[in-house]
Amino acid sequence: MNLPNSITLSRIASVPLLIWVLSPKFPDQGNQELYASALFILASITDGLDGYLARRRGQITTTGMLLDPLADKLLVAAGYIILVAYNPHVVPPWIAILVIGREFLVTGLRSIAASEGFTIDASEIGKLKTVIQIVSVVAAILNHKWDYWNWWGFPIGVHLIAVVSIYWMTIVSIISAVDYFVAFWRKIDRVSDTRRAATAVLSRKKPAVEQKA
Repeated sequence: MNLPNSITLSRIASVPLLIWVLSPKFPDQGNQELYASALFILASITDGLDGYLARRRGQITTTGMLLDPLADKLLVAAGYIILVAYNPHVVPPWIAILVIGREFLVTGLRSIAASEGFTIDASEIGKLKTVIQIVSVVAAILNHKWDYWNWWGFPIGVHLIAVVSIYWMTIVSIISAVDYFVAFWRKIDRVSDTRRAATAVLSRKKPAVEQKA
């Protein structure tokens, strides 16, 4: 097990840990929001760290390619499912369903693309979505306890940040899903055109070969 894959596995392991931290059985109920926020941020950082290390160290493996998207989807799904119960005033069920559905839609498109011999690269919109996603989950967790933070005399509206980031993330997720679908459709059309052209060339060559024989 190389280092990048170990980091990916740590992200998967953080999912049940996150559920436990936000459960009524967590021993430090007074600070569970802070622990959960820190855990989610650290787990999200590993999303980029494992891929960076795999490329830098030349340790890109099939196992890593399978585990990395799985870890991402598990973390996102767990975060929003927990928030539906933990802070339903900020994260209604329909948002969680939409966000999780978007994640699995993109995974499905990438799987089909891989089977057809091409890839769909992460777009800038997708990267923006990931950043807003982290902010929205952390803000929604903190908003369970605080509506405002007084930071050096300046009030920070935790509730406002949570609500705005959740709905902004939802909009960006929809746009990102459409962007991925358009990119997939264009590439699958090119693959189909290439195959049709290759088939046409082979069909024209076949009679000539038979006549020569």
